[in-house]
Amino acid sequence: MNNHEHAMQLLPARYMEEYRQSAFGHAEEIRLRTGRRPGFLYRGTEHVLSGEPITETDLIRTMEKATGASVHTAMSQIAGGFVSSRGLRIGICGSAIMSGGEIKGFRNLSSLAIRIPQEHRGICDGVIRELYARGYENTLVISPPGMGKTTALRELIRRLSDSGTRFGVIDERNELAAFDGAAAHFDLGRRSDVITGAPKDAAAMILLRGMNPQVIAMDEITKNEDAAVVRDIVGCGTGILASAHAAGTDELKKRPVYRALLEQGIFQCAVVIGMEKGERHYKTERLA
Repeated sequence: MNNHEHAMQLLPARYMEEYRQSAFGHAEEIRLRTGRRPGFLYRGTEHVLSGEPITETDLIRTMEKATGASVHTAMSQIAGGFVSSRGLRIGICGSAIMSGGEIKGFRNLSSLAIRIPQEHRGICDGVIRELYARGYENTLVISPPGMGKTTALRELIRRLSDSGTRFGVIDERNELAAFDGAAAHFDLGRRSDVITGAPKDAAAMILLRGMNPQVIAMDEITKNEDAAVVRDIVGCGTGILASAHAAGTDELKKRPVYRALLEQGIFQCAVVIGMEKGERHYKTERLA
């Protein structure tokens, strides 16, 4: 079962056939909101299915399917606003359950966003030729949310790994490799070693101490703790490949977490993803 088939199986049964006919194999996200009909995102535009509106019961059943009827075992993920299901990331909104100033879970579910990871081989071929003619340099993949950062990051890892670079991959949310307990759904290359489900700091230390990577890859630097891990990796003489949310390098430089990394010369290159007329384009920039 591929990712689109798995996503379709999470839908309420009454929508499956229409989704299959209209979006199967193409949608990037499925949106389920109580009181509204389901929507799916394709090339930056959200399309709406017909039929009766979604109910909270529909959302609860979707969560049960996604967690194998063991929602309680996924509570640590749910507290972070998502669950992972065989490489799919399902974002959650509702009434937060608070304890000690922290979110512990959700009740009265109101929305689910099922993000469907995809593999697009070859999208970074031009980027690789432009950036790495003289060898690897630390690279940041940049785009707004939902524009394909993880897809591009995955393809860069695969291509560079197959070309001879030894990678350690920190797959914190199991979106890069998408292990299902037996095998990975996505190919990260012949020379990649992957840790899934662990925080960046702990995973980085395991990779550095035990796997001797030439480059460590991770998705989504978002906070100061992530930036500290990046500095530790580079301080050990290991390369870094990561992603960040931003419309471009100018916006990135205005945000304290990234500005400090750029001022320290941690990253030399950027791959900036944009969209024009429904098509993604990949631009390279020098950062140092």
